Amino acid sequence: MSTLAPPRRAWVEQIMGMPISLHLRGPGLDSAPVGRTVDAVFALLREADAVFSTYRAGSDVGRINRGELAVADAHPWVAEVSAWCGEARERTGGWFDTWLPGPDGARRWDPSGLVKGWAVERAAELLRHDFCLNAGGDVVVSAAPGHPPWRVGVEDPLDPSRLVEMVTLAAGAAATSGTARRGAHIVDPYLGTPTGEVVAVTVVGPSLCWADVYATAVAAKGVSGLDLLAGTGYEGLLIGRDGLVRMTVGFPGER
Repeated sequence: MSTLAPPRRAWVEQIMGMPISLHLRGPGLDSAPVGRTVDAVFALLREADAVFSTYRAGSDVGRINRGELAVADAHPWVAEVSAWCGEARERTGGWFDTWLPGPDGARRWDPSGLVKGWAVERAAELLRHDFCLNAGGDVVVSAAPGHPPWRVGVEDPLDPSRLVEMVTLAAGAAATSGTARRGAHIVDPYLGTPTGEVVAVTVVGPSLCWADVYATAVAAKGVSGLDLLAGTGYEGLLIGRDGLVRMTVGFPGER
């Protein structure tokens, strides 16, 4: 017996240099309380961008890297994210590292491999309806009992007109990292050079923050990077420069 799909509404804003979309399902989506919640979600993400952007000269991260601001004197989020970054480095055996060499050879703090997932997950905590919050391909979802799960497509970075996989999620997250859209921006922290073996990595699991971290770490390590996911509760799909698709045994794809 079929059931009617719940009402649905979507919002999109350009934040962090990318489109961020929010899809909600359920009753009362045109109400003032829902509107205020949606505004709060996007406001939080804009604030995170103002604090952590590596492109804004006046961001806390920019000022820290110029020696103008100490972590202890920055926005309270900075100390929190800094602690998460330290834990991420430990969890990945050093393959996720936020202290990277800059153009002048000096090391700079770049938490962007963690902070997008962290901020989007924090914003999602404000939501009560069924939701899908998508920040440039990093997605966190929740579906109420009895409602259909969300379906998340994994784009082929070598042919954006097709999908390589489709993931069905009632709750949880999927994060993608790679070089197809932004070029060689992921650095091997042990060699200090951009990684070249991997085009894209998608990691699926319960937390978007950690899925984001693991996707970056796997891409940094190269085609053997999926080994980093063993025992973590996260599953991954990797597309190498050679065009081959590699997946962990438990990757929840439909194909």
